[in-house]
Amino acid sequence: MTQVEPHGIHHVTAIARDPQSNVDFYTRVLGLRLVKQTVNFDAPDSYHLYYGDEQGSPSSLLTFFPWPGVPKGRQGAGMTTTTAFSVPGTSLGWWHERLTGLDVDTDALTSRDDEDLLTFRDPNGMVVDLVASDGDHRSGWDGVADIPADHAVRGLHAVTLSERLLDPSATMLTDLLGMSVTGEGADRARFGMAGGGAGALVDVAGGVRERGLQAGGTVHHVAFRAPDLETMTVWQQELLERGVGVTQILDRQYFRSIYFREPGGVLFEIATDAPGFAVDEPLLELGRHLKLPPWLEPDREQIARALPPLRLDPAGRPSAA
Repeated sequence: MTQVEPHGIHHVTAIARDPQSNVDFYTRVLGLRLVKQTVNFDAPDSYHLYYGDEQGSPSSLLTFFPWPGVPKGRQGAGMTTTTAFSVPGTSLGWWHERLTGLDVDTDALTSRDDEDLLTFRDPNGMVVDLVASDGDHRSGWDGVADIPADHAVRGLHAVTLSERLLDPSATMLTDLLGMSVTGEGADRARFGMAGGGAGALVDVAGGVRERGLQAGGTVHHVAFRAPDLETMTVWQQELLERGVGVTQILDRQYFRSIYFREPGGVLFEIATDAPGFAVDEPLLELGRHLKLPPWLEPDREQIARALPPLRLDPAGRPSAA
């Protein structure tokens, strides 16, 4: 069977505690657009919140399951330990001043893998990098008044997987998932998809001894892009033929997806680019209202009662109240 290669990262999904503070941070502080306010389809008594660029384009998306009361997680082996976004090459100083001025837990500017970057942690302790990328020409979202368009976050850049052993995970990424090795170091390697530009990079760090704990402030799963359902079906068949436990194709309303784990334990998803986030509300209104898939609509009243209300201003941004 012909090997299928992913087109890049589709989205990263993480775990938070409070939905309102999550919305406030990622929209008001980081300047992403809330593109969908929905629920976890597998546990509809909790939100699933999507952030990204104006349209919620694949490779721009960071999503969250906000679970009030969830304990704090622990970074370690078998986890996605860093999520990186691209920003314009001259923007890191501006972002450092902004984040420190807002009392965000922020490190000093540094370099890694020949990239200049800024590391910070969100209110739940999730590790996020901003990477200077002159080659990323995506427009991002310019809907936040105090974040100039020429400093706006462009989209996802890369993810970092932490593993006890580098080789088993590397083998899956290359031999089964069709990624290419674009850089290697001591117990660390970088893998690229579709040319290996921003939004299509996976870093794997080996030699991590302590096992991670998936809970608040950690990544739940990483999704890679499939252009269409036909390609996903081919991918699912190939995974099965290679002995990888993979789910059936699931309807996630805004994309179709399958799930499986890589050898180190990180949960992977493959998600289709289509149909996208405008399938159930106009582009200008993305994220303003609670949207449910058709099979959950009969339970809307019960679901809405279980969810804490989100304060949004008329433009769909979090309220200052």
